[in-house]
Amino acid sequence: MSLESRKSTIDDPGHELVDQVTSFWDRYGRIVLVAVVAIAAIAAASYFVLQSKARQDNTASEKLAEANTLFWQGDYARSKTAAQEVSKQYGGTPSGIDALRIAGDDAYWTGDWKSAVTDYREYLKRNGSGPVADAVRRSLGYALESDKQYAEAAKLFDQLVGTFDRESSAEFLASSARCYMALSKPAEAKTRLQRLVDEFGESSYAVPARLTLGTIEPPKD
Repeated sequence: MSLESRKSTIDDPGHELVDQVTSFWDRYGRIVLVAVVAIAAIAAASYFVLQSKARQDNTASEKLAEANTLFWQGDYARSKTAAQEVSKQYGGTPSGIDALRIAGDDAYWTGDWKSAVTDYREYLKRNGSGPVADAVRRSLGYALESDKQYAEAAKLFDQLVGTFDRESSAEFLASSARCYMALSKPAEAKTRLQRLVDEFGESSYAVPARLTLGTIEPPKD
């Protein structure tokens, strides 16, 4: 080979690039291949997990719909059993969480206040924000009151004032006052009834509140 040909070969940038790529592959090719395989495996696993979760969500939703239908039909015992099954089998799904609410409602309407309180509280542990959670808090308040846990019920009713509409706020103040009367704490009851009258005087609870205030502190002659 002539000197000129040899020089051309040595100075060829393409030849140097091929050499560099070949050298890189010799050194790191196996590592790159393993990394690519690992990424593909993770992607495949993620896909199957998502597919499985979607199937679980669909199944749980269908079963919960049955429990909900039974509830509105007034078949609280069967509705509760169905809801509890959904909660146990699909507890990590949205329907599995919502099943706790339905089970709590079933317990409430059958007079099982303690079970209702337990189910509502468990629901709120898993889903503590949003309109549905606030509605569950309202139900929890009445379940606590029915179970004669007046102090806890009053505290919850106080927290709910301002959460819904004005009529509901008046309702919560009246409920809190009722709990304090049951606790033989008329001064606490009076504070809430007075607030009801002052802030929500247009509500349907205002007139009864005024009458109750009259019995707590009769007008002076």
